[in-house]
Amino acid sequence: MLLKELLDNIHDKEISPSLGMLEISSISCDSRRVGNNSLFVALKGSRHDGARFIEEAVGRGARVVILNSDAAIPQRKDVLFLRTADPYTYVRHLTQRFYGPLSSQVKSIGITGTNGKTTVTYLIESILKEAGKSCGVIGTVNYRIGGSIFPSTNTTPDFVENHRLLADLFKKQIEYCVMEVSSHSLVQGRVDLIDFKTAVFTNLASDHLDYHGTRENYFLAKAGLFTRLSPGHTAVINVDDACGCQLMTMTPAKVVTYGINQPADLTAKDIRIGMKGSQFELCAPSAKGIVQTRLVGRHNVYNILAAVAVCLKENIGWEAIKKGIAGLERVPGRLERIDSPQGFSVFIDYAHTEDALKNVLETMRTICQGRIILVFGCGGDRDKTKRPRMGAAAGQWADLTILTNDNPRSEEPQTIIEGILQGFRGDNYEVHLDRKEAIRRAVEMARPGDVVLLAGKGHEDYQIFKDKTIRFDEQEVVRECLKC
Repeated sequence: MLLKELLDNIHDKEISPSLGMLEISSISCDSRRVGNNSLFVALKGSRHDGARFIEEAVGRGARVVILNSDAAIPQRKDVLFLRTADPYTYVRHLTQRFYGPLSSQVKSIGITGTNGKTTVTYLIESILKEAGKSCGVIGTVNYRIGGSIFPSTNTTPDFVENHRLLADLFKKQIEYCVMEVSSHSLVQGRVDLIDFKTAVFTNLASDHLDYHGTRENYFLAKAGLFTRLSPGHTAVINVDDACGCQLMTMTPAKVVTYGINQPADLTAKDIRIGMKGSQFELCAPSAKGIVQTRLVGRHNVYNILAAVAVCLKENIGWEAIKKGIAGLERVPGRLERIDSPQGFSVFIDYAHTEDALKNVLETMRTICQGRIILVFGCGGDRDKTKRPRMGAAAGQWADLTILTNDNPRSEEPQTIIEGILQGFRGDNYEVHLDRKEAIRRAVEMARPGDVVLLAGKGHEDYQIFKDKTIRFDEQEVVRECLKC
């Protein structure tokens, strides 16, 4: 799009005719995604000020930079700098004009909640593909767009990137976009102007209170996805969660409920959990039958119910639904199992909240014939209130916990450990700050029938410290330890 067309009736100051004929290739708020002839918007976020990255953006090919009216302008004659008092509103107008006509054409499905978002997206994707539907996914593990896989920088990308991805899906004639929607993204307006056809609520546990302040604010952030739904669209809600019941009264959309304990539109009974998968009978108005899955745990039964509710709403047949669920071999970093020649199993899981850790430990307790040896830590510079609660869950459900580093970031690792230890009521723990050594210790201690659970890192292949980020892939570490 020509710059003069992009800025027409948005920017009120005249620009030179030659610049007006500049063909803008893309808009971005992320300097790392800037290319030749891009327009870069230097937004001030909660952690970083985009003005710090102007030089990087220009170096990558940005020809136009939008910045706050009080920001300093670098001395560059080959770049057009446009100041505005409200860059957030400005970028929305630009994005609507540049991507809007295309991004609104994709059927968008948003999943929010504290836990389960990633697994629900993988399940929906698998079912839709089994039914012959095309689907893109935007989430925590990666972004999957038309056969291409891109690294995920955030669970939910920024406002501009979301609309760029949706426009790309439309150009590639991909029918659906399944998106994890974080509480941060809802508060920061990253999913504004996306017309979600369906929204899913999985559950709510205390998390991100360092950002939201209170659990109520956290809930209200999540609720924003549902209060903005159009009356003709659908809210899929877990009614076994008290916050889910509250959401039912807050959304103007049609509500479809799921649950195990409470009456719901979709329910599960005769649930059987094993080391290598789960089975249950699904009951719904338009479908009923046995579901078999390689996913382990009662919490994954909830995730499956949510995915089925979405796909039934999209008129996907029962056979495709069953095959899609059964055909999903793994969700990266979500209770991924590695068996040892010595007769014990190692599970790697992303559980990094009290609720998620408790769910996984409860699952392990039902299928483990021996001891549960847990390895986990908590992230630095993040919600400190959950540390003692996670410690209490570990102390109660694991036979032995080895406390170690997660991503300590700028915090002192021992300070994080001390916060976790406040929740322990016994001495069934050890401390090994080096995560690789902690895993090695757990594997060396394990006996036939035991389960070693590595919690917190999941799919991540790195560790973030105060002064560096290192490669750290738990699957590789476990396999190395099992060779010893």
